[in-house]
Amino acid sequence: MKIKPYLNWKSWSLKKKIKVSILFVLLVLYYFCLPSQLFTKPYSTVIESKDNKLLGAQIASDGQWRFPEVDSVPDKFKECIIAFEDEYFYYHWGVNPVSMFKAFKANLKSDEVVRGGSTLTQQTIRLARDGKKRSYAEKIVEAILATRLEFKYSKDKILRLYASHAPFGGNVVGIDVAAWRYFGTTPEHLSWAECATLAVLPNAPRLIYPGKNQELLLKKRNNLLKKLLDKKVIDENTYLLAIEEPLPQKPHELPQMAPHLLQYVAKTNLQQRNNTTIDYNIQQRVNDIVKGYYFNYSQSEIYNIAVIVIDVETRDIVSYVGNTPTTAEHKKDVDIIHAQRSTGSILKPFLYGSMLDDVELLPKSLVADIPVVISGYKPENFNSTYEGAVPADEALFRSLNIPYVLMLQKYGIYRFYNQLQNLGFKSINKHPNHYGLSLILGGAESNLWEITKAYAGLASTLNYYNKSKGQYRSNEIQNLNWNNDIQLDFGSESSEKNTLGAGAIYSTFKALTLVNRPEGDEAWRYYDSSLKIAWKTGTSFGGRDAWAVGVNKKYVVGVWAGNATGEGRPSISGVRMAGPILFDVFNLLPRTSWFAQPLNDMDEIETCTQSGYLAGPNCPKTKSLVPYRAKKTELCPYHKLVHLDQTLTYQVNTLCESLDNIVNQSWFILPPTMAHFYKRYYTDYKDLPPFREDCIGANNQTATEFIYPKHNDVIYLTKDFYSKTQPFIAKAATNNPIKKLYWYLDEQYLGETSMFHEQSILTEPGSHYLTIVDADGNSKTIQITIELSSSK
Repeated sequence: MKIKPYLNWKSWSLKKKIKVSILFVLLVLYYFCLPSQLFTKPYSTVIESKDNKLLGAQIASDGQWRFPEVDSVPDKFKECIIAFEDEYFYYHWGVNPVSMFKAFKANLKSDEVVRGGSTLTQQTIRLARDGKKRSYAEKIVEAILATRLEFKYSKDKILRLYASHAPFGGNVVGIDVAAWRYFGTTPEHLSWAECATLAVLPNAPRLIYPGKNQELLLKKRNNLLKKLLDKKVIDENTYLLAIEEPLPQKPHELPQMAPHLLQYVAKTNLQQRNNTTIDYNIQQRVNDIVKGYYFNYSQSEIYNIAVIVIDVETRDIVSYVGNTPTTAEHKKDVDIIHAQRSTGSILKPFLYGSMLDDVELLPKSLVADIPVVISGYKPENFNSTYEGAVPADEALFRSLNIPYVLMLQKYGIYRFYNQLQNLGFKSINKHPNHYGLSLILGGAESNLWEITKAYAGLASTLNYYNKSKGQYRSNEIQNLNWNNDIQLDFGSESSEKNTLGAGAIYSTFKALTLVNRPEGDEAWRYYDSSLKIAWKTGTSFGGRDAWAVGVNKKYVVGVWAGNATGEGRPSISGVRMAGPILFDVFNLLPRTSWFAQPLNDMDEIETCTQSGYLAGPNCPKTKSLVPYRAKKTELCPYHKLVHLDQTLTYQVNTLCESLDNIVNQSWFILPPTMAHFYKRYYTDYKDLPPFREDCIGANNQTATEFIYPKHNDVIYLTKDFYSKTQPFIAKAATNNPIKKLYWYLDEQYLGETSMFHEQSILTEPGSHYLTIVDADGNSKTIQITIELSSSK
């Protein structure tokens, strides 16, 4: 096949080849003349609520309020800007020759620039080439680039580019910021008069902006409105109403409804318009709650509060208040939601749930509440009292310290530390030995983000288990999500739990519903309409941190109150300070039903009525619904079968009483130290009867224990006001209150005690042996070290 001559390169003349080559090069240059990124100026970082309402913004790094490009231009503003700047916008290819000729002629006649002939497309190019000197040569370049822009983008896209980058006076750039700064609203809610005002501003932003040159601005605005009337874009009533609207005066402040969330988002999503998961109305109301409590608490020199609300199902952040509207002196810019603070008692539910799940505890199992010193560590309850023994769930909802230290000692610090890691407590990252047993009482630091994440993970685990009738998800413990464009992946369905089983979680939440409510809400359980939540408080040592976290089927709410500077206050406590805020926040959230019982992971068993342990053969029994596998827990160790005489007042044995006259009876017997404190609070506790005097045998033993001090304790003797060394008080307990105890220090007799076994001891510094002996010759000896407080 023959190629036509005009397509045959070889047959072309040199002149023709040069022309074609030049044309090709020009076309290539024309194609690539438009930068791939038209605008390179920095943008503000913007956060919006899930329904696209502005929550806050950071100013751009060049000091301009310039939001990222808008998604659309409101119709009213579109009509105004086209009517004012470029009536033939939809009919040209970037350049309007007629307008350019008229402008050139008018400017030439006046010997100065009195009229512009640029289209909106050309103005968009001029904005992108900011800083270029105005000249006819630059006009030609702008015209070329404008035509290229028309080929690349649609008319609506070009309008969006212009509206997003046009100057509106001062440091205000773009329709979004202009609408907020001048009218305090979004572009979509602007009136015709407001749109007309904004449409005329980019034409001379340095000369005219609200607050200055009002007469000129008003004239331009009204002329534009008249033009819209003449073009029948608006009717006469709209026009008459529009020209009566006043011009804006003082610029409005941009909304700052979640400034600390904005800081957090800006760390990873700088210069972007971020659609968050925040519920605008809830955020607004939580802000109001925090503001109200701030004004109240600041009277007691407590200046900082933080609140976070989480959707359990999605792990979305519903509300994020990182601090109070306080002053710079009181660290208003600190985002306390991520600040590391002492956890106080807020971790106790995780230990309780872990021990339930690992069949080392039942909800009503008695745990010791007695004075203890463990490797020099001496924990105390908040009220400095001891009850001997309390049910585990009661120790949780009353937040008793000593029972939980002893529970952690039994469970193991390493095991609990690993459980906390599984729950997402990454900030608890030192070696377990660094924390020791104080881990459960605030010896570690965490933050609201991690704490609410863990509670939300447990609530979601329970919800899904009930929904799926016995299944878990492989990736249930998820990070909290602020990004509305992201949906978290909770993994695949599995029969294996991530952390705690559903039964243990339900039992933990059930116990936490009994935590004492703040003042005024104590009788909540007697009202059907009351809000049912599982909640826990925490107070760190020295009154530095007040925590409260609550959970129901739908939401988790976390609250912290205190001073960001770390200053403690005597009045700070989780119940008094954080609790009321927690309930006020829950009361504004939509109501939801309570968790369903996960019956597939629970079992009805017989437990001991008094001890709460798995019922043994000598226990009074009751039915209890407990986490599955509970039958593997320990049988009740406190009920024993004792042999009594016919009067039931003495213990006997076959050496002193015939078998027919012996009455066998189950008896609740606590170890002496536990019994010593227990019977002060429980008057129905009965000491074990003594043996009858004629009964002599191996069972005739009196158990004695030291309450204080313990073996190998170091005791520091203090001095009074007159520098006189004071004695310390040693305490002991016996299971036979009738019998006396005889006290010896290094074989030197000190004295005897009965009923209440307390002995005052004053001795020289050094190592000593302390011995107690009962009337039957039973003895117990411990070694102690005495030191003077001045040598501590």
